[in-house]
Amino acid sequence: MLGTMPSPKSREVGYHYGNPQNRFWRVMAAICGEEPPTCREECRALALLHHFALDDVLRSCTIVGASDASIRDAVPNDLRARVLDHAPIRAIFCTGAASHRLYRRYIEPELGIPATRLPSTSPANASWSLPRLVEAYGVAKRYLQE
Repeated sequence: MLGTMPSPKSREVGYHYGNPQNRFWRVMAAICGEEPPTCREECRALALLHHFALDDVLRSCTIVGASDASIRDAVPNDLRARVLDHAPIRAIFCTGAASHRLYRRYIEPELGIPATRLPSTSPANASWSLPRLVEAYGVAKRYLQE
């Protein structure tokens, strides 16, 4: 699961999708058949139990707040060295339009692995209800461990 860059709140609390308004962890818990995690340790445990990895397309960028639309000076992560050389990744999912666009621009040409675009779980994507997000993220379920 690839985001663009951690939000200021996620950086503050020290884990991906750490903004309590972001619905990522509730969505992943739902597709995994688990209770939603309530703290960093429970989020980590959910990811480990169901074998999904989290990272970001970008290592650094200039960004205003959490607005992906404001991204400038993008520097991509080396996902091969950070993740693919260490874990048996079977599929790549981008959690939003910006992460997918940046993945396709910077990373897919090098890796040759296409990514599936999923809707953003950000509170800014309020037009997507939690049940609708769970349905969309259901495509990832077959890649997760029970």
